[in-house]
Amino acid sequence: MPQVTVEERSLPAAVPQTQAVAPEQAETPRARQAQPADAPAAATVPLGAVAKLPAGTTAVSALRILGARGIELVAEGEAELQRDDVLLTADRVTYREPTDEVLAEGNVVMLRGQDRIEGPRATLVVGDQVGSFESPRYVLSREQGPREAGGEARPVAGSGAADLLRLEGENQYRLENATWTTCRANDPDWYIKARDLQLDYDREVGTARGGSVVFMDVPLFWMPWAEFPLNGQRQSGLLPPTFGSSNKTGVDFTQPYYFNLAPNYDATLAPRIMSRRGLQLGGEFRYLGEDYQGTSRVEWMPKDNVTGEERRLGALQHQHRIAPNLYGTVDLNAVSDDSYFEDLSSRIGVASRVNLLREGRLIYTGGWWTASALAQSYQTLSPDPESRNRSPYRRLPQLRLDAARADLPGGVSAVLNTEYVHFAHEDARRDRDEARRFTAYPQVSLPMTGAAWFVTPKAGLHYTSYDIDRSPADAGMKTSVTRSLPIVSVDSGLFFERDTNLFGGDYLQTLEPRLYYLRVPSRKQDEIPLFDTSRFDVGFAQLFSENRFSGSDRIGDANDLTAAVSTRLIESDTGIERLRAVVGQRYYFSDQKVSLNSGDTLRPSGQGAELLAGIGGRVTRTVSVDSYVQYNTDSGRSERINASVRYQPDFAKVLNLSYRYAPSLRIADSIVGLEDVDVSGQWPLGRGWYGVGRVTHSLKDNRVTEAIGGLEYNGGCWAFRIAMHRFAIDESDVTKAVFLQLELNDLASIGSNPVSLIKRSVPGYGKINDSSADRVFGVD
Repeated sequence: MPQVTVEERSLPAAVPQTQAVAPEQAETPRARQAQPADAPAAATVPLGAVAKLPAGTTAVSALRILGARGIELVAEGEAELQRDDVLLTADRVTYREPTDEVLAEGNVVMLRGQDRIEGPRATLVVGDQVGSFESPRYVLSREQGPREAGGEARPVAGSGAADLLRLEGENQYRLENATWTTCRANDPDWYIKARDLQLDYDREVGTARGGSVVFMDVPLFWMPWAEFPLNGQRQSGLLPPTFGSSNKTGVDFTQPYYFNLAPNYDATLAPRIMSRRGLQLGGEFRYLGEDYQGTSRVEWMPKDNVTGEERRLGALQHQHRIAPNLYGTVDLNAVSDDSYFEDLSSRIGVASRVNLLREGRLIYTGGWWTASALAQSYQTLSPDPESRNRSPYRRLPQLRLDAARADLPGGVSAVLNTEYVHFAHEDARRDRDEARRFTAYPQVSLPMTGAAWFVTPKAGLHYTSYDIDRSPADAGMKTSVTRSLPIVSVDSGLFFERDTNLFGGDYLQTLEPRLYYLRVPSRKQDEIPLFDTSRFDVGFAQLFSENRFSGSDRIGDANDLTAAVSTRLIESDTGIERLRAVVGQRYYFSDQKVSLNSGDTLRPSGQGAELLAGIGGRVTRTVSVDSYVQYNTDSGRSERINASVRYQPDFAKVLNLSYRYAPSLRIADSIVGLEDVDVSGQWPLGRGWYGVGRVTHSLKDNRVTEAIGGLEYNGGCWAFRIAMHRFAIDESDVTKAVFLQLELNDLASIGSNPVSLIKRSVPGYGKINDSSADRVFGVD
């Protein structure tokens, strides 16, 4: 039996006091078993010191205390009873010590940890934490762990009312004719209403029987039985439905069911009904082990009402640590037909997919060397039968061995890159070459550095050998080709710093000039087919690259010097980079001779052609800019422009304006180029409403290529969103979609979620409500 202390507090002056009768505690057998062996003798404890009582001690205080200690105490007038983290207050408290029972009457409030329960009458067995409250109102709060690595925990509170609340032990509650909500207001905007409601804070799961979800006094849907998260965690059960609309699918409704099969694996089953297309069944399974993890996904439509065909999708991603230094991955994707994504997806990022990856990879790391094996192919989609997309070459297989040592004698560093790959294709017409290619590229360098400078000379030999199976069109060309190219470069730079004061602030300004010389002799490479090679866009990174082509089928000749200088302004107090600017140019000492295709433009010797400049940073607290310009000094025109400005004075307040330009170029049989203006933003409209949108207008084609418009409302414990999305993969193929979402904080999101679409489309977008409601896989 716990030790009991009693305090009879003084009434205000001129009010007569009733003396408490408090004899010494009776030593019953039960009391002796429950009482701690070293429990102190009973004593009067000041009210302010109750929280400092020894563990297991019961403190009773009131304006009047009657009864006998060890039998029954009746405390009246601002009565309080406390043990450990349980504090019970009421107008009248009756405590029966032999049975550890409490009867509380009149304005009863119980505080236990972060929980608060109040009502007109309650009974409680204090030690066992069982009892009941009549007509209670309650707030039960728990800490929710961070949703992502590095995040912070936050409290999640569930509150409501009931006809009767039963305490069934620590963290266990059962309620009759009850409500539950995460809204804190006395008149919540939404709540779960249930005939029988069980709240299990050990499993952090609520179970409602004979319930419904009510929003703005309107029942949204009925739940004969449902489980829901009390703390935003995973659990089995029906998830709220998602719905939307697009011109491709019609009205689109999905009812997912979530299976929390184990802490390390789970699944979702998602039947989907589209008014234009019909019924589709979808499912996803995720698993996580100590040495492996993966996801598999399937979709199946027995018959598409528009095309009359069966339609399917399958995907598997798996990563596995087979041994301490051996890793493997599998990534398999397939659909039943070329128009699958275009017909059944309402997102441009998915609808425009062309090549579906299928690959398996093994990687072994040996410290300073790495070996890998890859088998890779693609399913290439061609939604337009008049314009067939050409599939990338398959790699069956690709074997690599790479090594790097930076600790050789004399400060020398060495790198070796080797590759063997078999390029194949599935084209039955045999109009493309196939080949086996071996590449070896040993390199040595001597990095030399000081406090404000560096110089790195480097030399290497790039060797490539081809065994080519020629197509009938190239039958007269060589089937065996080798190429050896020495590559020499010198990279150097200086670092200058100074303290400066600009615009009333103290800054550290840097000045960083850099010179890069590259020498690669010319070799005739016209007889080598293009298997994995294309030309890099000119950029600051490419200015300091050894090869202007990707892959190994072309090694560009070079006798070039690149000069660049950059400067940065860094706040002295905070370290924030307020401004950065860079300008660079490449100078050609000899004519370029190696091209990707015949007819490509080659740079002549003489004055440098590519002049690159960029400036960016957070120029003020609210304004940031980012710009890049590539200028051709020979033609006297800009070849690429990217410029953007962002105004962001506060959270959920952002306006973006950007401009992009690239000249039209012929690539294969297509003319590629762009010039567009992009405007996007998010802004509060007042009374909890926010507007969000984006418009991308092609100046080249004089048409809108993508548009998003939406409204959001923050209701405190819920949020509503409506968004419309229009995009055109090409001028004749336009997709329109509507998203509607009601998000009940820390419970569920109902409808189709546009948040991920808006985040990708509106830089700086801020989610107006912080909730863990979304538990459905593949939400974006």
